[in-house]
Amino acid sequence: MLNKQGLFSRTPTPQGSSSVNPATSASLNSKPEVSPTHHVATASSVATPVKTEAAGTQLDTQTGSRLIVGPDVKLKGAEIQDCDILVVEGRVEATMDSRVIQIAENGAFSGKVGIDVAEVRGHFEGELTARSQLIIHSTGRVSGKIRYGKILIEEGGELSGDIASISAEDNAGKVKRIQSAAS
Repeated sequence: MLNKQGLFSRTPTPQGSSSVNPATSASLNSKPEVSPTHHVATASSVATPVKTEAAGTQLDTQTGSRLIVGPDVKLKGAEIQDCDILVVEGRVEATMDSRVIQIAENGAFSGKVGIDVAEVRGHFEGELTARSQLIIHSTGRVSGKIRYGKILIEEGGELSGDIASISAEDNAGKVKRIQSAAS
């Protein structure tokens, strides 16, 4: 297979003959003349980037270290560390503390997760703390001990178990401390 000519669209030169045509070498080294009008962009042809809150979060999920557990892949008994974004398309049984988890429609996660943003289209079972936001899409099912900063559940999405807002949990903890200090 490697001996086929044109595999990489380049014909090999015989080793003993390194003849170079001076006309072609001069044309390779010289820069072609380009009219400046070919490189000038008008204001109407340049797209101006517009940053919205939704676009900003999508850009944030595109950067950083990313682990993708593909379809039909099972990851069991792991502690996932130093991973900014976990994309689950298969099945994962693990614990993790990270920035973003995205569970695809056919994906499933069971375990304990501390996360900034959780986006669930598949299944989650276990202990989930979404410090910033929990998004459950119409195909998503989340069950277990769930804590969240903000929550968004699309029609059809399911949420069950011990569910509380992080701010409500913090307020309950403050009330207990005040009551114990007063007695």
